[in-house]
Amino acid sequence: MNETTTSVSSSGPTDRRRQRGERTRNTILSSAVDLGSREGLESLTIGRLASDIEISKSGLFAHFGSKEELQLATVDAAREVFLREVVYPSSQVDEGLPRLRALLEAWISYFRRDVFPGGCFFQAASLEFDGRPGPVRQRVAEIMGDWLNLLTQLVEAAGVGAAPASQLAFEINAIGLATNWQHQLLGDDQTFQQATNAFDRLIGSSR
Repeated sequence: MNETTTSVSSSGPTDRRRQRGERTRNTILSSAVDLGSREGLESLTIGRLASDIEISKSGLFAHFGSKEELQLATVDAAREVFLREVVYPSSQVDEGLPRLRALLEAWISYFRRDVFPGGCFFQAASLEFDGRPGPVRQRVAEIMGDWLNLLTQLVEAAGVGAAPASQLAFEINAIGLATNWQHQLLGDDQTFQQATNAFDRLIGSSR
């Protein structure tokens, strides 16, 4: 009985410390994702983030021991945001054309709502790291490869278009990248309707 009581009482502070640690880590990554989308992953430094969220450098080092580790964790955190905003909602829709349409509508909404303050995190990261070998580039490439594979699978399941599914996935992705560029750089919100029109031409306009 005494041993059990000691075990329970000693686990309380440990659990609370772990919870505080998780909250601090999430706060750091939320700030890192926003900063990375606006200024690029190279802007992420221990000192910069420590100052932005008012935490000591040593405290931040306790969570991320290097700039590269911080960048990789930021990329994965941004992936979770993208999955939550674009992929997961559409996965609840019926398979085939309805699911493909739901994904594309969620993607346009993601651009329209500026989910990342600097625009699409992964378009920015792709441009920043496409010519830089290393773990960060590899991780970004893996995530973008997964995205293209998902588009290809959904196009195949929808049975749309005369072109191969991989070709349609390429064209869909290109439309999305152009939408983000035109909205962010030119401030042109007509691009959302233009993207919708382009998707309709690719996969059929019937609802």
